Amino acid sequence: MASTPPRQGSVGMVPAAMDPSSGSNLPGQNFYSSGVSSPGFNPPAAGPGHYYGRAPAQTAPSGVQQPLRSEQVSGPQFPGQSPFGRGHPSAPPFSGSSTPPAGPGQYLSGAPGPPFSQLPKNAPPGGPFSPAPSFISRNIGPPPTAVPPPPSAHPNLVAPTSSGPYPPSQPQLVSAVLPSQTASSRPQISPPGLHPSSAGQSPPLQVRGPPSFRPPPVPPSSAPFHEPTSVTAGIPGQPISQTFAGGQPTFRPMEQPPPYPSSQYGSPGLPPYSQYGSSRPGGPPPSVASPYMDGQAVRSSVPYPGLAPPMGGVQGLVEEFQSLSMVSGPGSVDATVDPSALPRPSSVSDFPKSTWASNCHPRCLRLTCSSIPNSHSLVARWHLPLGAVVHPLAEAPPGEEVPVVNFGASGIVRCRRCRTYVNPYAVFTDGGRRWRCNVCGLLNEVPAEYFCPLDASGRRRDADERPELSRGSVELVAPTEYMIRPPMPPVYFFLIDVSLSAVRTGMLQIAVDTIKSCLDKLPGFPRTQIGFLTFDSALHFYNLKSSLTQPQMMVVADLDDPFVPMPDDLLVNLSESRTVVEALLDSLPSMFESNANIESAFGPALRAVFMVMSQLGGKLLVFQSTLPSLGVGRLRLRGDDPRIYGTDRECSVRVAEDPFYKQMAADFSKYQIGVNIYAFSEKYMDLASIGTLAKYTGGEVYYYPAFQPHLHREKFSHELARDLTRETAWEAVMRIRCGKGVRFNYFHGHFMLRSSDLMSLPAVDCDKVFSMELTLEDTLLTCQTVYFQVALLYTASVGERRIRVHTLAAPVATDLGELYRGADAGAIMSLMSSLAIEKSLVSKLEDARQSTQLRLVRSLREYRNLYGVQHPLTGRLIYPESLKLLPLYCLALCKSLALRGGYADAQPDERTAAGFEMMIMSIPRLLKFLYPTLIRLDEYLFKELKVGTNANPVQELPLTAERLDPRGAFLLDDGLRFILWLGKVLPSDFIIHLLGMEAANSADLSKVAVVEQNNDLSKRFIAFLKAIRENNLAVYQQCVMIRQGDQPREGTLVLLNLVEDRNAGSFGYIDWMVQIYRQVQQKG
Repeated sequence: MASTPPRQGSVGMVPAAMDPSSGSNLPGQNFYSSGVSSPGFNPPAAGPGHYYGRAPAQTAPSGVQQPLRSEQVSGPQFPGQSPFGRGHPSAPPFSGSSTPPAGPGQYLSGAPGPPFSQLPKNAPPGGPFSPAPSFISRNIGPPPTAVPPPPSAHPNLVAPTSSGPYPPSQPQLVSAVLPSQTASSRPQISPPGLHPSSAGQSPPLQVRGPPSFRPPPVPPSSAPFHEPTSVTAGIPGQPISQTFAGGQPTFRPMEQPPPYPSSQYGSPGLPPYSQYGSSRPGGPPPSVASPYMDGQAVRSSVPYPGLAPPMGGVQGLVEEFQSLSMVSGPGSVDATVDPSALPRPSSVSDFPKSTWASNCHPRCLRLTCSSIPNSHSLVARWHLPLGAVVHPLAEAPPGEEVPVVNFGASGIVRCRRCRTYVNPYAVFTDGGRRWRCNVCGLLNEVPAEYFCPLDASGRRRDADERPELSRGSVELVAPTEYMIRPPMPPVYFFLIDVSLSAVRTGMLQIAVDTIKSCLDKLPGFPRTQIGFLTFDSALHFYNLKSSLTQPQMMVVADLDDPFVPMPDDLLVNLSESRTVVEALLDSLPSMFESNANIESAFGPALRAVFMVMSQLGGKLLVFQSTLPSLGVGRLRLRGDDPRIYGTDRECSVRVAEDPFYKQMAADFSKYQIGVNIYAFSEKYMDLASIGTLAKYTGGEVYYYPAFQPHLHREKFSHELARDLTRETAWEAVMRIRCGKGVRFNYFHGHFMLRSSDLMSLPAVDCDKVFSMELTLEDTLLTCQTVYFQVALLYTASVGERRIRVHTLAAPVATDLGELYRGADAGAIMSLMSSLAIEKSLVSKLEDARQSTQLRLVRSLREYRNLYGVQHPLTGRLIYPESLKLLPLYCLALCKSLALRGGYADAQPDERTAAGFEMMIMSIPRLLKFLYPTLIRLDEYLFKELKVGTNANPVQELPLTAERLDPRGAFLLDDGLRFILWLGKVLPSDFIIHLLGMEAANSADLSKVAVVEQNNDLSKRFIAFLKAIRENNLAVYQQCVMIRQGDQPREGTLVLLNLVEDRNAGSFGYIDWMVQIYRQVQQKG
């Protein structure tokens, strides 16, 4: 079959044979068209109205050939860019529940009722004839005194459980709610032989799942399948914004909170507590088990103590939402909230449970909502991000590894139209000789080698033995037609700054020691290749030819037009040149120990490295310790002018200043070179510009401000060793396919977008996460289930071409309440954080924070409208059980390092580094970063010593300063580091035993390292930290010590992380909830 001709104006052609979605191409087809030429990729700097690092489409250099196959593309696009629009049509007014009303003389449960004439005249709207969903409601404050109900005047009436406004002369009615009474909803259909998993379901509830009947066969469609049209990449002129149905509602900006109380530690508006940290009277209430509430399951038991009783005239109605009551504080008429009733994360967080047994694990693919809305109007009323979070190479615990499947001579079985891989949801027909694609519905022939007869239920007899037919995640071994050259070897190239600052901080010594210790652990032996280049004001190349006994250094001083001397011996096979490589690593520190050069020719060094690595690709590790000052790509100091903050020019300090770095990133990505940045500097080094290299090549930015060898050696060494030794997917591309009527149009993370939905990932690993937004192409979805499949095609370090496939099925929802019940707060926050960070790159920080708050308010207002008719909601903020933590996480996002405050609240490089890190964090890591864990360490360790075991549960405390007892030691864990806070009156003996004499006597704990002491208390403390680190291998959490009153470190590292307190001019948790309640009450 002839290959498709290349499109003009594209960066390159991704070969169809390489891409998971394309058809087969002729052998010998190049990855990039050799007939397209252009002066090169040179995007302008991002300005107002541009997306996060977008750039215009350019073309590939003439004569460049790339040996990978994939489908043809139309040009590079940057994360967050899409050629499609974003608007949604206006939503029609809400028409209420779709549950049919009860007939005359019938209750909702079907029991006979009294005649119409006996109904009370002042019954509330809906009354006993309203739908009765199940709910959980929390009412703050003492419950009202119960009034004994009068005897029922009718044998069919049920006596109410609380008093109501009915006149004594008339009987009181209440709807009898039975578990069988459900809201009308369509049943979910599962393919034959597949049944939803029952894991995680509570026995008292009837959880809806797809019935186990076989749907009628769908005749093959004769209409041709249309691929999405590729468009030329460019920079849209519109900033990130949302179009909401029904017009723009009135939105009042966040009011400034009242001034701080006189006490240094304490929450405003609350009665004072002991300055020694006595716990709040009563403490938080015991948690109430609240399993997932489904539309077909209602709660018929008596409400738990502490839940809101029936209010007003709506008696006996069961709600399915949680609520917070706004009460008046002592001596004030202003509304407030009982702090003990505020929702907080539990100590044990787990992945959401799927009702589909064959779905992939949520650690690999999660939707922001477990159901897909069926219409544009429903999407417009959802207001929250609709999309997915993909973690393609997520590490699985022992025993849950992704199985490897080799189809052998039959070749990979996939749909010939949409290119979906065969999966558990494919339906086999005609005795097993054909199978219907679950994504596009096409009937495909089964290869003879893959044939197997069907059983009586229509399921293949070998389905349980084949992982691709029974597991949601598999890894397929790609045959030779998926490549045009042998798989590339793992390539590691080190670009090291050897200027004065790099040598003086000790970075150079630690880097070469770590690299040498990892040589035996580099993946891909004996095919691994390695190379080095050092630079200051000149470029230093190293000949590592295996026949040499010592490496040869060659210096190039021409920075305007650098050349590569002896290009064949600069990148060598590690197993053959091991002796020469070790000799170089041993000599580098002493070679530059007296170097007084303070200049940095970083830009010319990048060009030289590109010339060396462009033949093979690989991973480039950059070690930079100062601001680039010479040659192309030199940068200047910026961001130190406080006058630009709060203006439209504020965002300019958070994007790349010089387009050179975006151009280099595009070139690196095109030639399969991934870049990781290790930044060390006490001063400004413009990470916004330098980090662009990592952002668009699937890399990562490691930032070590104020690097000190005795404090940061272990952290730097551990993170560099993990980067070198973790399994890496080389020369990868990724695409996510979805069923008819839906598509993904916006993508977020670290990658280069080669076409409308094809992400280029030169070197991706198990710590990278990507998020994307979903849109509906059809006005109304007619299907009952939407299928998604993620396919990552890559070269493994062992030398095989492989395809990691994750498949997921989601039902289609017709009711807004069903969307709220299936909402995934973790996935929503991952997507919302990406949107907020990208918005901060094109507008002010305040705009990004207000955008987050606006999404939350509109969502809760829409949810309130669902139940405003049936339930009295005065004085209550209601929210679904699935989103009870969303307000807290939104507050934490606005207070995060990437978004909080303004000029004086964070250094530009620290803010930029936090933004880069949050864009690639997994969902559990992100939630931990937004709302850290606070524990009282001294009490926990003493209990450990008393019990003599490490099984003692950790009691997590609310993030408020009133919990910091000056007599105690507290540990704050945000997933990136440990912060050990020591109270002023903490006994010195405890500090000596825990941390040693140096820490107890030091006036500046910022220069003291945490070292294990020779006693049981210290050993248990170090073991406790080690156990936490083992559950978070992506980074090394360094332990930082702070003594109470040590400013400004205490304010920066501790007090600003106490999300529930007022700080940096922002709201506390109580003020935030009151503000959200007021804005929800406003009419949109």
